[in-house]
Amino acid sequence: MVVFELSELGGSVCTKEITTSFNQYGALVVDWPHKAESKSYFPPKGYAFLLFQEERGVQKLIETCHPEDDKLYITVSSPTIKNKAVQIRPWRLADADYVLDASMPLDPRKTVFVGGVPRPLKAYELATIMDRLYGGVCYAGIDTDPELKYPKGAGRVAFSNQQSYIAAISARFVQLQHGDIDKRVEVKPYVLDDQMCDECQGQRCGGKFAPFFCANVTCLQYYCEHCWAHIHSRSGREYHKPLVKEGADRPRAVPFRWC
Repeated sequence: MVVFELSELGGSVCTKEITTSFNQYGALVVDWPHKAESKSYFPPKGYAFLLFQEERGVQKLIETCHPEDDKLYITVSSPTIKNKAVQIRPWRLADADYVLDASMPLDPRKTVFVGGVPRPLKAYELATIMDRLYGGVCYAGIDTDPELKYPKGAGRVAFSNQQSYIAAISARFVQLQHGDIDKRVEVKPYVLDDQMCDECQGQRCGGKFAPFFCANVTCLQYYCEHCWAHIHSRSGREYHKPLVKEGADRPRAVPFRWC
């Protein structure tokens, strides 16, 4: 299955019109983020994803496109639009992961979550940007839909050293600049859901995995509820906010109620 992103469609082109315009290249599915929940027939933000079943259909589509400023365009007509130039952005599955330094082992505790990543951005581009800003990047990945494989607008970056990792999470936000992409995105620690409490090693929580992670640079540890309350009752730590893992690997701050 091969993924394309169509942009600059406008808000008046429906799924049927998109399918009719592109099924000449092969069997495909038209999709966009949250399509099932929205029940809409129109792409809400002027772009959609084309998921082709066969690679030969992809090649036919690319051959039809005309290049302009290192971008691919195709002219589309339908009952509602005439000779509309739309941009085609091929998404190769190999672009979802990039290893910058294969000699370094990946440490999930030196990995950050990057939210709001522009969908055209590839993993190697994300790795290059973050390495230029903080150094020490050994891996970058773009989160993709588990079934359809298109980018979800988030990514992960693993660092080879604690200094670069702390610099990235301390910044909290970073400006991703690459080509015509210029966007401010959020950076948070990548929260794992299979870690034991760093204080008690599971002894005070029945051997369960720790639900909380403290992203403050004075902590950077996983805690069970008991140890969180104990450690963060100390002066200077009472305002730390725990992070928990939620859907799509997105870390989220939660309020903590003291016992």
